Amino acid sequence: MAEVKVLIQGYVSERDGAEFASSTTTLIKDGRLNIIVDPGMDRKLLLSALKKENLAPGDINYVVLTHYHLDHSLLAGIFENAKVLDRNEIYSWDGKIENHDGIIPKTDIKIIRTPGHDAFHCAVIVKTEELGCVVVAGDVFWWMDAAKQETDNKGLLEHKDPYVKNEKQLTESRQQILEIADYIIPGHGIMFKVDR
Repeated sequence: MAEVKVLIQGYVSERDGAEFASSTTTLIKDGRLNIIVDPGMDRKLLLSALKKENLAPGDINYVVLTHYHLDHSLLAGIFENAKVLDRNEIYSWDGKIENHDGIIPKTDIKIIRTPGHDAFHCAVIVKTEELGCVVVAGDVFWWMDAAKQETDNKGLLEHKDPYVKNEKQLTESRQQILEIADYIIPGHGIMFKVDR
């Protein structure tokens, strides 16, 4: 079974009139494959986190982008040996584009559509021995650093997203994730257990 580790807890804060943000970055190990979900945009922090895992950018096989906002996707290009996946396709550095049919190749890890925050948003579903079903949710769920992070289902469904593109789709995506997840890794914030 796959193993999941949060390499970087995503953050969003304002300081001195500027916004500072980078997404949660998740490492998934499945057999001999190393998979990064949302590399973010804090290069120094990402390289340090990889080094602590005895990994270099060249050791990563796949990078999954939950969506294209730069605070989640800017650093995808540093993984020179990885193929990059979004909600539909696999992109290679030679210009090749393939369909992945909702599965990361050579794994049982699923990619599902979760629109709302962004029209092209997706989430990653990982079955683990230790935590059960872990959903790397991207910005279906996220919080500013200073905000209280809800963990009850009602609070999660009603949480306001100032960047939402489609409120109805976002609520449906949240419900879908809450029905399948034992743990959720948000786009910015702390991994949490789903109330049952």
